Amino acid sequence: MRRARPAAALMKSAIPLLIAALAATTAFSLEPAAVLTREFLYDTAPFPSCHASTIAESKDGLVAAFFGGTNEKDPDVCIWVSRREAGQWTVPAEVANGIQLDGKRHPCWNPVLFQPKTGPLLLFYKVGPSPETWWGMLRTSSDGGKSWSASTRLPDGILGPIKNKPVQLTDGSILCPTSTETNSEPSAWRVHFERTNDLGKTWITSQPSSFGEPPLDAIQPTILVLGGDKLLALGRTRQKTIFQVASDDAGKTWGAMGATTLPNSNSGIDAITMKDGRHALIYNHTTKGRTPLNLAISTDAHAWQAALVLESDPGEYSYPAIIQSADGHLHMTYTWNRKKVRHVVIDPTRLDLKPITDGQWPQ
Repeated sequence: MRRARPAAALMKSAIPLLIAALAATTAFSLEPAAVLTREFLYDTAPFPSCHASTIAESKDGLVAAFFGGTNEKDPDVCIWVSRREAGQWTVPAEVANGIQLDGKRHPCWNPVLFQPKTGPLLLFYKVGPSPETWWGMLRTSSDGGKSWSASTRLPDGILGPIKNKPVQLTDGSILCPTSTETNSEPSAWRVHFERTNDLGKTWITSQPSSFGEPPLDAIQPTILVLGGDKLLALGRTRQKTIFQVASDDAGKTWGAMGATTLPNSNSGIDAITMKDGRHALIYNHTTKGRTPLNLAISTDAHAWQAALVLESDPGEYSYPAIIQSADGHLHMTYTWNRKKVRHVVIDPTRLDLKPITDGQWPQ
């Protein structure tokens, strides 16, 4: 007679089969509970390389943009837009290029989408041979990105938001975080802010009272709203740390720049103040390379908690953008190995948070 196997042995042998069966179902996922969607904006495109994505929620739904072409800095690099319709992203459509009236062609750079409380969807972008020589451009859309106005060049000396979205202040003005890079060797990187009260027709600028001692080489700020007229800008530096600079008067004047305890690998970041008053920051938590890509949460924009590691494999996961949609979800887009743009949707109420102490991501 064959001896019956003990129940414990039967259970042990069944575990691999159970895991395999669960993994084969759409209901089973190794994603954290807070991650609702992880997808690419497109599978194939008429360009081999892409970078610098941006995302906004218009009255007609989500819209994303990025630049794409042969490689960054090549003259064929254009601005492409994709819209989310019926749960899918539309095929990327070219909406801007760098062809000049004399026929000469320059690359396009760093689109930034922004939906004001009233008025059309705004698309800022840059055109020019390099970040040291580019100029600011603007197009608008009244139908959620389906069609666009003619391109207009911003006034001389005005670049518009350089990488990250503006914030709209209580008086209705739009405050754009921006920066410049000089032709000197090494290039001097300097942060400033541009304000418009009339959707880009006229502008007022302001800058930090000090760039630090010694000066921080800093670009690409992102703005957090701390309550009242208090703002805090964070951004990228060459000094292996995220910078910060504060304003107590809604961006009319700014204090001195300083370093945070968070690392930066000379790569772009983005952040947002959520409806519940907390702040979300997406960035590469490293001083070298562009992986991992991380999400952190803070109640005061100074002490941060680890929320998610969005990417950790070898590669480049960079230049993130983040917004909060009307339903409270966080939408993030970022460069995925310079080949695609990834879109991730997070429910911030379901995040499991752990303190970041002395700049160290918790294990």
